[in-house]
Amino acid sequence: MSSPKVLFGFHAVGVRLKTAPQSVVEIYADPTRRDARMRQFVEKVNEAGVRLIEADAMRLAKLCGSHGHQGVAARVQPLAQVTSLDELLEQLEAANAEKPVSERQQPLLLVLDGVTDPHNLGACLRVADGAGVHAVVAPKDHAAGINATVAKVASGAAETVPYFMVTNLARTLNELKERNIWIVGTSDVAPRTLYQTQLTGPLALVLGAEGDGMRALTAKTCDELVSIPMRGAVESLNVSVASGICLYEAVRQRTAV
Repeated sequence: MSSPKVLFGFHAVGVRLKTAPQSVVEIYADPTRRDARMRQFVEKVNEAGVRLIEADAMRLAKLCGSHGHQGVAARVQPLAQVTSLDELLEQLEAANAEKPVSERQQPLLLVLDGVTDPHNLGACLRVADGAGVHAVVAPKDHAAGINATVAKVASGAAETVPYFMVTNLARTLNELKERNIWIVGTSDVAPRTLYQTQLTGPLALVLGAEGDGMRALTAKTCDELVSIPMRGAVESLNVSVASGICLYEAVRQRTAV
C-alpha cells in the first residue's frame, strides 16, 4: 500500500471524507477553533467513524508545510486512478460505445503549458472539475506538480480530476490529434476570438502561463489559436481565470447543441 499523504483545509478534507471516507486514515483538528464550521466538520468526521486527533496550529502547520490549513488536516491513502492519458481516453471511448449517440461524452481536456505556481494549478483544477473536464495535462518540466498547497486551493478537485504530466507536450498534442481531438490554444494575437470558434467536438484547450503564454512549439502544434477579448487596460488574465472563461464557453456550446 502507498504511504499516506496529507490534505488540509475544509474543502479538500471534506471532499475526501464525502467521496472516499474509507481512504481517510486520520483527521487532525485544532481544538481551539470552536466556530460553527468546525463543529459541523467534526460532526461529519464522527459520523464517518474516522479517527479524530486534536492538534494545535503549530503542529498542523508542521504537518501540512503551510499555515493555510484552516485548523484541519488529514492523512489519506492515495485513490486508485487511471495511470495515463491514453488509458483514460480508451476508457471514455469504451464507455461511449455502449451509449446512444445523444448520451456520449466528447473528450474535453485542459492543457497547461508552463504553469509553475501551485496556487494557479489548484485554481485551474477547481475550474476543470466544475466544467466536467476529463483530465488536465502539463509537461513534466517547468510545471507545478500536485502537492498539499495545490490540493487545498483545488478544494477537492485534485482528487477528482486526473492530472497527467507528460515528457513531451508537443508529441502528446500530436497524439491527441491522431484521436481526432481538436487542439485549440489561446494567444493574444490570434485573429479569431474564443467566441468565433466551434468547441462542441472532441477538444483540448491549451493555455500558457500568465505573461509568457505558451511556448512557440506548443503554439505551432495547435490546430487553431484564439484570443479572449480584452476591453480594459490590462493586457492578460490569470491562467485560472482564462481557463474558466474558455472551458465554460465550451460547456455553453455543448449544452446548446
